[in-house]
Amino acid sequence: MPNSYVLKSGTIVNEGNRIEGDIAIDDFGRISQIGGTATAKCEIDVAGSWILPGMIDDQVHFREPGMEHKATIATESRAALAGGITSYMEMPNCIPQTINRSRLLDKHDRASKRSLANYGFYLGATNDNLEDIKSVDQEKACGVKVFMGASTGNMLVDDLQTLEGIFASCPLVIATHCEDTPTILENEAAARERFGANAPPEIHARVRSAEACLKSSSLAVDLAKRLGSRLHVLHLTTAIEMDLFDTGPIESKRITAEVCIHHLYFNSDSYQTKGADIKCNPSVKSPADQLALQAALDEDRIDVIATDHAPHTQQEKQLPFLDAPAGVPLVEFAMPCVLEFVKNGTYKLEHIVQKVAHAPARLFEVKERGFLREGYWADIVVVNPNRATNVGESVLHSKCGWSPFTGTSFSTQVTDTFVNGNLMYSRGEFLSDKCGMALQYNR
Repeated sequence: MPNSYVLKSGTIVNEGNRIEGDIAIDDFGRISQIGGTATAKCEIDVAGSWILPGMIDDQVHFREPGMEHKATIATESRAALAGGITSYMEMPNCIPQTINRSRLLDKHDRASKRSLANYGFYLGATNDNLEDIKSVDQEKACGVKVFMGASTGNMLVDDLQTLEGIFASCPLVIATHCEDTPTILENEAAARERFGANAPPEIHARVRSAEACLKSSSLAVDLAKRLGSRLHVLHLTTAIEMDLFDTGPIESKRITAEVCIHHLYFNSDSYQTKGADIKCNPSVKSPADQLALQAALDEDRIDVIATDHAPHTQQEKQLPFLDAPAGVPLVEFAMPCVLEFVKNGTYKLEHIVQKVAHAPARLFEVKERGFLREGYWADIVVVNPNRATNVGESVLHSKCGWSPFTGTSFSTQVTDTFVNGNLMYSRGEFLSDKCGMALQYNR
């Protein structure tokens, strides 16, 4: 069978190993050969570059439907390709909320016509849609999202009986946002009384406090252990939560944990220069918390790295700090940011590949993606480890038009992104508008 593409003479990084050689993609969009020497209609010399499985981002907010002034599936999936993300899982707190089958199908229909990356969608939980959760179409939803803390979109699930029903009967992975809302509201009221809306940005780490996180995440873990749930706790931010999670391979766990790139990269000292540009929920916290997250990732206590990409307009972010919305655009620089930890010696490259590709594929049982294996879909990212990415030197692709990384120079650059065997992005140019595919699952 003829090959469409061969990536020549790169360093192939996959499943804990590195090999030097070629990787071939057949005319059907599948990986046909790994290693050795191959030929194809189009051969791309990638000597000196890393060939990686594309990132599977298990947490993004693309704002469609209902908030298209902030972002759309089309614009944000495009930005994701530039950041090395070939598949994403999108959250339900849009307008209207994705809380039943018809709205889930509507998102699939939108993505099938507009998304340049592969896509999956969460069904959202509320205090009164337990029956929708029990009967969720397991081929159409990657998981069920439970906001155990109030955030953008007003989807707080705070009824204990409802939570117990969800944790006892949900047939999919339960992905939780864990912050205790009463604690946050009390902290915010105190901050407003003292400062008004123009509070100093670093107050956010105390409003959305470590104690608020622990109170909620410990409840989620307790429910999961008691009721036998498959739980995935999203965007952890604190040292005191780390003891809730076990070390070891993801295959052995019923309770897993995620960290986001901005919580690895920034800490509360960053508020002085970044202000509302790094205001997010849960908040960026102390340097000690940042180091604890990095250590937990290294020891496999944290299983997955994601972005929690959540754009707002520049005008919205320029409101008085306590009134400015929480959320940060991140997909466009996802891989360069996380690979900075490889370049500075914090992690091995193989470990990062595990966290951004292999682990989410295993956790959500994604079919034929997340690995460089013959016969799998060719979702491939080529990274030049010696070419810088200078944020702010070129036009940004996220619709909001700004980045918390502006002024940053990362040490690596995504040069080529393949989705389903199609070369979508190369050397700063988008080469195709071919839509991605709905993720399929081994369930």
